[in-house]
Amino acid sequence: MVVTFIGHRNLRFDSAFRLQLKELILSLIDDRGADTFLFGSRSDFDSLCLEVVTEIQRERRGIKRVYVRAEYPHIGEDYEEYLLGSYDATYIPENVVEAGKAAYVARNRHMIDKADLCIFYYDETYNPPLKPTAKGCVTCEPPKSGTRAAYEYALSRNKEILNLFSFSGAYTLQK
Repeated sequence: MVVTFIGHRNLRFDSAFRLQLKELILSLIDDRGADTFLFGSRSDFDSLCLEVVTEIQRERRGIKRVYVRAEYPHIGEDYEEYLLGSYDATYIPENVVEAGKAAYVARNRHMIDKADLCIFYYDETYNPPLKPTAKGCVTCEPPKSGTRAAYEYALSRNKEILNLFSFSGAYTLQK
């Protein structure tokens, strides 16, 4: 079973959330056969999930951590060695290489397509900071959250989704 993690960029998690996340991942491994975990980057949620899966991997050698890159189609040995210090494998999907500014969107879609289960940390009330739409603009258009875009894509693909935003130990899967 392949699991991917996607969440908002700047977050803080307490030790209780971390423990619940670890118990959830262990149950996915033990009860559902989860063995491959796909990670993106640039999110505190991704970082926390990587830490927890790495901790679990010390006891459960059969699981694999994969970093799906959104940048650098060709990487040197030094950078690959650096990445493989935290992950078991890394690659960049072909559709991401030519995606330009949409590389992170394309990467997230790829991870969702590959996953059997998508674990999100998605707050539907979250709005990213405003950015000007053009030089010197007077009004600003609110940008769409990348996590929201990924969540909506996963829904449109009828993926099994677990949103941990209001996680309390008990969880329900959405499809």
